[in-house]
Amino acid sequence: MPVLALLFPGQGSQRPQMGVPWKDHPAWSAVERIAEATGRDVAALLLDADAETLKATRNSQLAAFALSLVTLYAARSSGLEYAPAPRAVAGHSLGEYTALTAAGALDAIGAARLVAARGEAMQAAADKEPGTMAAVLGLEPAQVAEACAGVDGAWPANDNAPGQFVISGTSAGVAAAGEAARQLGAKRVMALPVGGAFHSPLMASAQGRLEEALREAHFHDSEIDVVANVDAAPHRDGWHELLSRQLVSPVRWRQSLVKLRELGVTHYLELGPGSELSGMVKRTVDDSERANVATPDDLDSLQAFLESAVG
Repeated sequence: MPVLALLFPGQGSQRPQMGVPWKDHPAWSAVERIAEATGRDVAALLLDADAETLKATRNSQLAAFALSLVTLYAARSSGLEYAPAPRAVAGHSLGEYTALTAAGALDAIGAARLVAARGEAMQAAADKEPGTMAAVLGLEPAQVAEACAGVDGAWPANDNAPGQFVISGTSAGVAAAGEAARQLGAKRVMALPVGGAFHSPLMASAQGRLEEALREAHFHDSEIDVVANVDAAPHRDGWHELLSRQLVSPVRWRQSLVKLRELGVTHYLELGPGSELSGMVKRTVDDSERANVATPDDLDSLQAFLESAVG
């Protein structure tokens, strides 16, 4: 029997003017609500900001979250609301906050405030301990760990898909680990458009600031399973600790996709800017059905995908 999961992208998925196709859609009202809750001009980030502006952590996180929420609302009004409930949801790093909103563990306003606080905390940590990230293609996880092991200031960060790993650390550390990865046979090492060394010990100072915001947040037991980044396991509560740990822990995305398959998921719907997660699904669970909604045009094919997910 077909089983659906929803996936939400994180920082790095943002693009200049990614909100332009959505500005006249009814789901755009989510942007206005997020702006009111956070005191930020979210519409300007989605409509006018250039790539350099969006690279700043405090901007990219809020922008990616806002557009993902817009696509979630648009998908619900275009048939998702009437389809069988997803078996589970998952979000990549920042996307975990949208996943928690979709699962009913957070309301949209509470999630927006947490995302804003997270972005500010990580921006401050990045300013204090500058760093970067790079994607390493073509190595096994053990080889990536080996490449980082002999380098000061580099750590394995995101296990995204078979042959696709991300390392994090200082600029010098990531450069050295990248060269070590090439020596071990990496097909490619690519710098990522991020403003810090996320999911590494360099984010430790952000962890304390985020914990303050998490203590003020009100979480509900989620209505469906949320597969967490830090342990690739399904959860319905315990998010204060899980989200705090996430800041300094590797994202176990490949393992999360495998766990979703173990939970019976056959259909994966990515909601938010870009289609990177759909590509990771293809490389990790290639016998699955995939679709993504990044623009209003994608809604045209959503109904057919949802019908296939019903069986």
